[in-house]
Amino acid sequence: MAHFSSRDLCPLVKNILLLDSEGKRVAVKYYSDDWPTNSAKLAFEKSVFTKTLKTNARTEAEIAMFENNIVVYKFIQDLHFFVTGSDDDNELILASVLQGFFDAVALILRNNVDKNEALENLDLILLCIDEIVDGGMILETDASTIAGKVASHSIDAAAPLSEQTLTQALATAREHITRSLLT
Repeated sequence: MAHFSSRDLCPLVKNILLLDSEGKRVAVKYYSDDWPTNSAKLAFEKSVFTKTLKTNARTEAEIAMFENNIVVYKFIQDLHFFVTGSDDDNELILASVLQGFFDAVALILRNNVDKNEALENLDLILLCIDEIVDGGMILETDASTIAGKVASHSIDAAAPLSEQTLTQALATAREHITRSLLT
């Protein structure tokens, strides 16, 4: 009987990076020991950013081989989204992780995707990353599902409207309207 490890059946994400237009960190999460120190991680981020800077990955995702890794990336405004996998991982699966992250962030930020908005909602973006990948294992790639889970974590919908902030109350109202339109 053949023995399959989870690594054989499911590609693992090595990291998810969200960098600004200067290559500085906005939100990053590493799942691999390929970069054991913070300086190694920063060096990887800088070199990936430098290599991809001149490409035009604004309309659709681009794929690059870099240091025996597959890097799938896409840009919007002043944000650069990256997903890294092993060189033997399926590029299409990594691209679906990237697209799910990209679209979920756009949903969370209400299509106002830029560095300032991302920094103001950094907690939601980090939750988004956690909903997509856990320990390198891909959990979800559907943007609306990811954004819905993040919204449910960030808002206590059971709290009375008088105890919610204006933003939370608007988000709760939007969620109720969306649900009523979809059913």
